[in-house]
Amino acid sequence: MKNNMTVRRGMTLKRKEALTGYLFILLPLISLMILMYYPILRSFFISFFDWNVLEDPKFIGTENYKTLIGDEVFRTSLVNTFKWVIIYVPMSVITSFLLALLLDRKIKGSGFFRTFYYLPVVCPIVCVALLWVWIYNTDYGILNYILGIFGIDPIGWLTDEKYSLVAIAIMSTWKWSGYNMLIFLSALQGIDESLYEAAALDGITPWQKLRYIKLPLIMPSIYFVMLTAVIDAFQMYTEIFIMTKGGPGYSTYTVSYYLWSNAFEYNKMGYACAMAAVLFVIIMAITLIQNKFFNREYDA
Repeated sequence: MKNNMTVRRGMTLKRKEALTGYLFILLPLISLMILMYYPILRSFFISFFDWNVLEDPKFIGTENYKTLIGDEVFRTSLVNTFKWVIIYVPMSVITSFLLALLLDRKIKGSGFFRTFYYLPVVCPIVCVALLWVWIYNTDYGILNYILGIFGIDPIGWLTDEKYSLVAIAIMSTWKWSGYNMLIFLSALQGIDESLYEAAALDGITPWQKLRYIKLPLIMPSIYFVMLTAVIDAFQMYTEIFIMTKGGPGYSTYTVSYYLWSNAFEYNKMGYACAMAAVLFVIIMAITLIQNKFFNREYDA
């Protein structure tokens, strides 16, 4: 009898714990449904309508998607988006990883340097973008002033199609490297010191330590940083809006910026939602490819 009572009390306690757990996750789950999943589904639904926000939407089927196929500006913005990803993601990930390697060493003032490198992350993106607009200024920017000391002619960092995307990528790398650096640094410092000690007995070189110990053990962190960097790169908008407005020409037009222009400048909300749906599919496909590639690496 006592055993049955104990079992019942244990089951009651487990139910209460389960109910408490469900109550704790209920609010975040509702928020996720309302603020993320519903807008995604709603956006996909609106992509089949012609809607200028001010009037009632008019169902037009797949016309918005057919228009996208023949839209030269959209094709240009899509190419620019992929260019941006190819330029920015390796630059950001490599810079963050190198900073983490430097700060992983036991040196004086490492805490100061961690704070120093992370400081741009907490600065508002608008302030950072405006700061770099002044730095890049062709006439009085400090970067061209430094180049002039070495006899190099001023470069139109934001006014020349050859340099505009690279210039914004440098700024974004400076802005966000501190965040990814902390992720890499925490992964590096989580490696068991006994592995280094055992490797030192075998006379391992620093390069071998990096290749055979550090890189394999922090691969999950590398995957996370690369995944988030790619997703963020495809949605890049604020930097372009502040620094170039999509120019010069259409050299910095990305899908996100073109989407915003159609939605809030031209009031083509249905057309903008069609772009958002295409961008969603592209990001999802690349995420799945990355996931498959890294899973294969883990299995190897």
